[in-house]
Amino acid sequence: MLKCRTLWRTLAPLARTSSTVCRQNARRAGLNNGRLPACVPAAHMSTAPAGGGRENQLYVLLVGATCVGGAIYAYRTVKGDSQRYQDRIDEISSRPLKTFTEEPATPTQSEPPAPSPAEPSPPAPDADPADPPSAEEPAVEASPQEAAEPAAALIVEEEPPAAEPAEARPGVVAEDEPVIEASPEEAAEPPVVEPEPSPPSEPTPAELTEPVAESEPPAAESAAAEPAEPQLEAVTESGDASPASHKVSSHTPYLLIGGGTASFAAARSIRARDPGARVLIVTDELVPPYMRPPLSKELWFSDDPSVTETLRFKQWNGKERSIYFQPPSFYINAEELGSAENGGVAVLTGKKVVHMDVRGNKIKLDDDTEISYDKCLIATGGVPRNLQVIERAGEEVMKRTTLFRKVEDFKSLDKVSRNVKSITIIGGGFLGSELACALGRRSTESDLEVIQMYPEKGNMGKVLPEYLSNWTTEKVKKEGVKIISEALVKSVVSKDDKLEIQLKDGRLVKTDHIVAAVGLEPNVDLAKSAGLEVDSDFGGFRVNAELQARSNIWVAGDAACFYDIRLGRRRVEHHDHAVVSGRLAGENMTGANKPYWHQSMFWSDLGPDVGYEAIGIVDSSLPTVGVFAKATAKDTPKAATEESGTGIRSESETEHTASSPVASSAPSPTGVQHKDEYGKGVIFYLRDKVVVGIILWNVFNRMPIARKIIKDGEEHADLNEVAKLFNIHDD
Repeated sequence: MLKCRTLWRTLAPLARTSSTVCRQNARRAGLNNGRLPACVPAAHMSTAPAGGGRENQLYVLLVGATCVGGAIYAYRTVKGDSQRYQDRIDEISSRPLKTFTEEPATPTQSEPPAPSPAEPSPPAPDADPADPPSAEEPAVEASPQEAAEPAAALIVEEEPPAAEPAEARPGVVAEDEPVIEASPEEAAEPPVVEPEPSPPSEPTPAELTEPVAESEPPAAESAAAEPAEPQLEAVTESGDASPASHKVSSHTPYLLIGGGTASFAAARSIRARDPGARVLIVTDELVPPYMRPPLSKELWFSDDPSVTETLRFKQWNGKERSIYFQPPSFYINAEELGSAENGGVAVLTGKKVVHMDVRGNKIKLDDDTEISYDKCLIATGGVPRNLQVIERAGEEVMKRTTLFRKVEDFKSLDKVSRNVKSITIIGGGFLGSELACALGRRSTESDLEVIQMYPEKGNMGKVLPEYLSNWTTEKVKKEGVKIISEALVKSVVSKDDKLEIQLKDGRLVKTDHIVAAVGLEPNVDLAKSAGLEVDSDFGGFRVNAELQARSNIWVAGDAACFYDIRLGRRRVEHHDHAVVSGRLAGENMTGANKPYWHQSMFWSDLGPDVGYEAIGIVDSSLPTVGVFAKATAKDTPKAATEESGTGIRSESETEHTASSPVASSAPSPTGVQHKDEYGKGVIFYLRDKVVVGIILWNVFNRMPIARKIIKDGEEHADLNEVAKLFNIHDD
């Protein structure tokens, strides 16, 4: 049409000139005949004197040629567009057929792979892969071909007998890494599900409806109802694909990847704000969500010989509970989730998400099952690190090495500790020191030798100031642990039914089993297929203040790298952070749009008599100021939990808001106390003379005060006066 306009602008002046000439010729002929013509256009355009007829003919020819040319151009343009559209449709229609023929192992589908109007089409080639379609308005954000995908998934769900082959989307590259072996084009069979013995029940946690940053009892650990021990078959279990597996819904409004604390807290938060929500949790573990802290703490001090089966333990306050957040009756079967009238929470266990298509709003499991979603939470947590010298040592050494993280690791290490003579723990951090104390306490009842080695000078040397680290080391030794400090492992070999650990300084340690507790690596396996950003400094998925990685994708827990308005960008690997970030992500998935500014805490116990709670940045490389006092019988983790009535201290540490703390009137010491006994006290970590971290050493239920001090971000001339706010000098 642009060409037609250009041609018309060129010919219009000539046409107007020809018309003027015609009228002049008509008048001239009339005057010559002595009268005006009765019909100028009809009578005299063809009877004018010689010289005028050619211009008229030229005018008619030009106008006619213009019209014919425009009509021909329009016809060819429409025909060409139609042909290109048909070619594009044929190309798209041929893709699933090609994929199907390339995969001979894919089961024969009952529905023919012929293209249909409801069949999803790939997005346009020029679409930006970084902009996923909106979950709330897919028809606006996505192209018409992309918007048709959810409808196609629903059709498969409504017609169970017919299973349509999964289709590929261009622009999504199959992963080359071992954890992502399946390509996104492969057809999928949904997993087997087993029915639950009891109907679901959904308690409504009041604390989730309006969380306050200074007052957030974690939703994931409500003590109102004691959960019974879940049987594995009570929750949806994974298994080989079978004809009945097509009943599992291929679409869920809320998808939570990961079965840890953050996912469970998010599920409770979503249900609290949207009571009819349908939430699906996908986890690669074989058990429903549970709390991890007891795995290295209370479970080891249980007197029940069947604790590895019941997974029930007595808290320091004497109360008994299970590590599972909720009993099996809390959840519904995954196959019933799509048809549940009042919604619910379902757990798909034993399944690993290997591919994530953020543009198509769907995931692929390790059995090729595809599940689409409206909103998704990534709470994949982390995987324990290992030493390279152990990984290179061979299969025999790896078989006798435990990377402690999951329930299976606790069961395995408990069995090993009862059947070997020596266990060596490599690592002097929180986990290593907790396990050393737990196994050391057990060694007093048997002939087990417990060795702990680490490169620092003392236990938790990267966290505690040197004087307190040395004091802690002596406490660990009293628990029956042999300490080898400043130890750098050079090699590990299996020899004469023993593991020989050669240190770089020449020392040799022989042991039967190794526990590697050298840190955690955030699980970001989905980053490549999903196109999500991973922080280069701290690891984990980079998220904004609302914990969003994309418009309909959130990240919480250990895998989230967030920006702290007080302390900068951080990544936290502790239980309280998992609870708070999971709950906030769940709220934002239901439209809350709240920023994350909470200062999460963490705690560690070296048995029932020594424990501490910490907040902010606690790094021994920072300047510290410690204020200590003489401890009393109530200044222990056991006494603190007996007083508060809770076992997980993050449930009680935010019960009160520290708006106007009252300082103790008792006299305080004039400076930092460096004594041989550090019964209880407060350690302040400074950066540019501002408190950025606080450790409460055998001081409990004072965390809101510490949180407020860090939040204020003020310089303090005398931290002894600040320590009075914690009432450490009161008897």
